[in-house]
Amino acid sequence: MARFLIVEARFYDHLNDMLIDGARSAIEAAGHEAEVLTVPGALEIPGAIALAAESGRYDGFVGIGVVIRGETYHFEIVAGESARGIMALTMDGIAIGNGILTVENEQQALVRADKRQKDKGGEAAKAALALLALQEKFA
Repeated sequence: MARFLIVEARFYDHLNDMLIDGARSAIEAAGHEAEVLTVPGALEIPGAIALAAESGRYDGFVGIGVVIRGETYHFEIVAGESARGIMALTMDGIAIGNGILTVENEQQALVRADKRQKDKGGEAAKAALALLALQEKFA
């Protein structure tokens, strides 16, 4: 049994709850366990994953958050830098699924977060599971 840490940027509670539910369901369906850690925003997700990975307590990670485009350039910074940070950690060999939604509006986020529709939380967890399996294959 592997241990996964779901790191969530708690900003849109109802959307995060849906994403976490999807991620947790996928992890548990695969026979593993999951814990949730909350950070202030999407930019803090890669840093929290890096710190948790150094602890050796977790086998894989799922980043969860929702970034909705606003009126300023901040959307591009948060969307791009959180993805870049997660990708850099993945390239270092850490099994991470990126479940940070970057959307134009709340309706898009609802469709993507809902387990009965796009289930992006579940998909992110499945990506982390797949990367963990690759780690084990090449170990």
